[in-house]
Amino acid sequence: MAKQKLKDDYTNGIKQFQPKRPYVKNCLKAFLVGGAICTFGEVLMKFYMHYFNFTEKNAGNPTVATLILISVLLTGFGIYDKIGQFAGAGSAVPVTGFANSMASAAIEHRSEGVVLGIATNMFKLAGSVIVFGAASAYIVGMIRYFLKFLM
Repeated sequence: MAKQKLKDDYTNGIKQFQPKRPYVKNCLKAFLVGGAICTFGEVLMKFYMHYFNFTEKNAGNPTVATLILISVLLTGFGIYDKIGQFAGAGSAVPVTGFANSMASAAIEHRSEGVVLGIATNMFKLAGSVIVFGAASAYIVGMIRYFLKFLM
């Protein structure tokens, strides 16, 4: 009981010395950078539709591949990390953030070798995303399948 009171007193005492977090500013930066990434993706999609005669349905695949390629290149040059520090979740949420996190893991562990360093550590993150993505897709698909019978 005395430890908890001491801990609470300490927590309350240091609050006055901690800087206030600029939530609105951070949200605005995340919104603008995430929106810019998504807008760039839309421009790329229109580019593929106009110049390569893709349909709207088929233009998504090369658009995502191009965004991933650009993200990995920017990660390799150290630029995407600076964007991430500035924008926070705005750069992490789109597919470019996932590509950045995989490329960062590969770059960080390259000294351990191709298989044990790059591949193993790169797919630690990807594995959980793929498993939860596939499981979520299955659950949503089953819900939709059963709702079709009810309606």
